[in-house]
This record gives sequence, C-alpha cells and structure tokens, in this order.
Amino acid sequence: ASRARVSALTRAGFEYPRHAMATEGKGALISVIGDEDTVTGFLLAGVGEVDVRRKTNYLVVGDKTTTKQIEDAFKEMTSREDVAVVLISQFAADSIRHLVNEYDKPIPAVLEIPSKDRPYDATKDSVLQRVQHLMGAEDAAAATTAAGAR
Repeated sequence: ASRARVSALTRAGFEYPRHAMATEGKGALISVIGDEDTVTGFLLAGVGEVDVRRKTNYLVVGDKTTTKQIEDAFKEMTSREDVAVVLISQFAADSIRHLVNEYDKPIPAVLEIPSKDRPYDATKDSVLQRVQHLMGAEDAAAATTAAGAR
C-alpha cells in the first residue's frame, strides 16, 4: 500500500495493520506448496522468487518429500514478512494438518487448493470450516436477537 493511501485511510478512521506495510515499496509474494504441476503453473504465472539467501517462495511436494520438509516450508512461509498468501495443495495440508489447523494469523492468509490428481474435500479445509463456524455463530446470534425483539 502506498503511504498516501495508508494516510488517507488512517485519516478516515481505518486502522491499517502495521504488519501489512512490511512489504511497502515492493509487491507482496504468493507462496505455493503443492505437486509439481500446481507449482509449475504458478511459477509460469510469475509468482516464483528466489531471494538473496537462495530461499524460494515455493515447495514442490513429490513422493520423496518428507513431512518435515513440508512442515519447515510451511513454518518459513507463514513467518516471512514479504509473503501475503500461502497456497497449499490439500494433500500437502493433510500431511501437516495440525500446523494448518493451528495457524490463525490473517497475514499471510493460508488457502487450501485442489490438485490435479486428488479431489478437493471441503470438510477438511480449516479456513472454510472457520468461515462456516462464524457464519453459523452470526446466524444463531441474529436468530436470538430477532427472537428477543418480539
């Protein structure tokens, strides 16, 4: 976000998250953890980056990829200040489900995506479950408020 836009939003009473300005002057990155076809597609779309330490913003998960490698990549990508979104194929998220379910920060956002060879199961998607839970809580609160108004 530009300083002028942040200043205008702040003057309007909008509190802009301080951590969201960590990438000011540069674009925020999208990280990808997934099978070779998925990662290749995103790299061809231009999301790949290798920093000065030779660290990438992607991990190709194959047959020889260990759970520890996926865990380490997930922890690193979710702790980087230059990453705004982490896309993770659901099959990879399943292998580190405990970490994905525990992750609760808004930035970077973690989104589970389908892969070419494995079907997407919405019941496993922790983000979708949180949204449904919140919507259910809002629906229950609205119903309680409406009933109390009668």
